[in-house]
Amino acid sequence: MSQDAGHPLASTRQLFVIDPLARLNPAKDTSVALMQALQRAGGQAWCCTLADLSAEPHPEGGYGAWVRASPLELAPMEALAGRWMVPEPWVRPGTPQKVPLDRFPVVWMRKDPPVDEAYLYATHLLELAERRGVRVINRPASLRAWNEKLSSLRFGHLMAPTVVSSRVDTLADFAREQGEVVLKPLAGRAGQGVVFASAATPGLRALLELVTQMEALPVMAQAFLPGVRAGDKRILLVDGEPLGAVNRVPTGGEFRSNLAVGGAPEPAELTAAERAICHELAPVLRAEGLFFVGIDVIDGRLSEINVTSPTGVREVERLGGIPLADQTIARLLSAGPVGSS
Repeated sequence: MSQDAGHPLASTRQLFVIDPLARLNPAKDTSVALMQALQRAGGQAWCCTLADLSAEPHPEGGYGAWVRASPLELAPMEALAGRWMVPEPWVRPGTPQKVPLDRFPVVWMRKDPPVDEAYLYATHLLELAERRGVRVINRPASLRAWNEKLSSLRFGHLMAPTVVSSRVDTLADFAREQGEVVLKPLAGRAGQGVVFASAATPGLRALLELVTQMEALPVMAQAFLPGVRAGDKRILLVDGEPLGAVNRVPTGGEFRSNLAVGGAPEPAELTAAERAICHELAPVLRAEGLFFVGIDVIDGRLSEINVTSPTGVREVERLGGIPLADQTIARLLSAGPVGSS
């Protein structure tokens, strides 16, 4: 670590790699909730975008990751009458400074998907800092390895029947076997591009040609779970432990329940089956350096494992009265030496 590690706030200064501040909705954004919690804990949140990361000669020799980052002063917020009250301005960025990335003992990689070339290259730059003792949440190598659709296959026995293929024949056969399916693009997020189909869907093969881009890209096909009408539960795990959940219920004739496509959030408790899923995932998530994870469960079946920028903290806090962001930061600050996982 750099000599700046002796700074009084070194243990609580944390960098958030995020989308530009102007794009964030503080009433819904989990990154904002975490940054505010860090500030309440006596620390200081800094932020940057992917474009602010670089690799350059390091003051201690060799090459290291650098960042052009801004310190933030975040206004407090509270939930009243069922919604978050957002002050104006809700954030005051300080003057940007260019510093070695290991000035920050903890870096949160919270850039929203897509996981494109820029995102992947950023994870490699973050690994330079990781090798100098920085704890990156979530671990860069795991961000690359854990596609949010495909990673669930590691726990296939917890899922609904699933097939991943680019072949129209394979997908059509699966649809006939299951009767009703959902088709998910592997790079999708927030329910975008998810399609319902059945063996009786007119033009099924044409639809499969469209979603696979004429058999150029694989898609995930899963048996449709009618229980989704009762909700798709987002469970937030911190260091493998479920700290809160929110149920997302489809509205307006939609089968998708994601909040981004109009799903209605409601408070939720975990069932015994859901706790068992979390218990099985926990040691694997810890071993992979996946400290902050959101899993989706429908009718007791694991659907997705979200590791890039899991959301839902604002809804859990507002609906359940659980100080989830504060609990997350408290666990991180008490987790032991920087760089431990």
